[in-house]
Amino acid sequence: MKKRRYGLFGSFGNAMAFGKSSAKIYVKAQTGRTFADVAGQDEAKEALAEIVDFLHCPEKYADIGAKLPKGALLVGPPGTGKTLLAQAVAGEADVPFFSISGSEFVEMFVGVGAAKVRDLFRQAAEKAPCIVFIDEIDTIGKKRSGQSGSSDEREQTLNQLLTEMDGFDGNKGVVILAATNRPDSLDAALLRPGRFDRRIPVELPDLAGREAILRVHAKKVKLSGDIDFGAIARATAGASGAELANIINEAALRAVRSGRSSVEQSDFEESVEVVIAGYQRKNAVISPKEKELIAYHEIGHALVAAMQKDSAPVHKITIIPRTSGALGYTMQVDENERFLLSKEEALAKIAVLTGGRSAEELVFNTCTTGAANDIEKATKLARAMVTRYGMSERFDMTALETLNNRYLGGDTSLVCSAETAAMVDEEVRSIIKSAHEKALKILSDNREKLHELAQYLLDRETITGEEFTAILDKKAAIAV
Repeated sequence: MKKRRYGLFGSFGNAMAFGKSSAKIYVKAQTGRTFADVAGQDEAKEALAEIVDFLHCPEKYADIGAKLPKGALLVGPPGTGKTLLAQAVAGEADVPFFSISGSEFVEMFVGVGAAKVRDLFRQAAEKAPCIVFIDEIDTIGKKRSGQSGSSDEREQTLNQLLTEMDGFDGNKGVVILAATNRPDSLDAALLRPGRFDRRIPVELPDLAGREAILRVHAKKVKLSGDIDFGAIARATAGASGAELANIINEAALRAVRSGRSSVEQSDFEESVEVVIAGYQRKNAVISPKEKELIAYHEIGHALVAAMQKDSAPVHKITIIPRTSGALGYTMQVDENERFLLSKEEALAKIAVLTGGRSAEELVFNTCTTGAANDIEKATKLARAMVTRYGMSERFDMTALETLNNRYLGGDTSLVCSAETAAMVDEEVRSIIKSAHEKALKILSDNREKLHELAQYLLDRETITGEEFTAILDKKAAIAV
């Protein structure tokens, strides 16, 4: 029997592979991506188009003395298309494309990650002009702590990356693209001019961008008649490109389940709800009493929204349970894209959130756990009004909280004394209590409409905004 000797790295044969970069090389024919595949990111495409032009015609930049930016950092929330943009740049420039994740540099043994960086840049220099794309660069590019220990390997890898970026000539056509959704955690040395010269935001798309993204992905599916992509875009405010692509795919899957060979408008509308609230729970058994309570809860939200001039119009109300845990929901859709939130609109939104619980108290003289998510959202918005938006008379324009990880949920941390924190809690409670009282008054003034709409919803389980408005317009109380 043949004996094999194993050392520190497993076998001696595998030891030679350590320090080799695992970057994947693509060319245009393999990736097949161009700027035509990217929608909703016009500003980012414009910033990257200059890099493509330099790789095509470097002489016109050299004549005037301009240098190609060594690196461009793509920053934005998950799913906005940072990797797709990098692939599109390579496709447009028709140059080799090296793709590697930051986590692939992280190794157990000190020095191995740095060796991989050296090997990656050596390969890039041989293939120049080319593009090197490092995804999730925050894995190796975090701020250095100055303390020795477990971070030695990561810091050596970062130091080697900084050295390599300083060592190569940008005019040779090696462009470093990197992506992250945690720019605040990156080391300052990585972001200085001469390394990542450009910071390109890849934000969530606006209304026009969402419609353009939907149209790009819809080209891959068979459509039935005219599809109103504008209506779908309005209903998906805050959605990323990846989520919009998922909506298109869910619509196509629904069409197949329904036995149709093309996708209809109703498929898209249902797929939006699937992404927002999950699939319908068709086998859920809810008692008549609970079903009635849920109906009043949702109509409470809708009625408070309709009776305020600063609230978005009601688009749909349903009491069909969803797999996300929602037993029903009220969907509001703004007619236009909103970029700012006024104090009046914020207070109206909190009042709408308290409308469900208010209806329970008014009709059934009780309260249930169904308002848990509403309470959480109302408290979060009221706290932001006090601590970050300067919408409190007591604290005026004082910042009492800082926002962390803006692109990953936006956790906050207080930056005030314990005494001030207690005052903040009191102010938040006051805002929510006032909104709760306002919601109770609206529902009490429109009690007949509350009963009529709740019964209508119980009979049909789902009603549209048009149906809701038609019933409400019949001698409704004056809007607050």
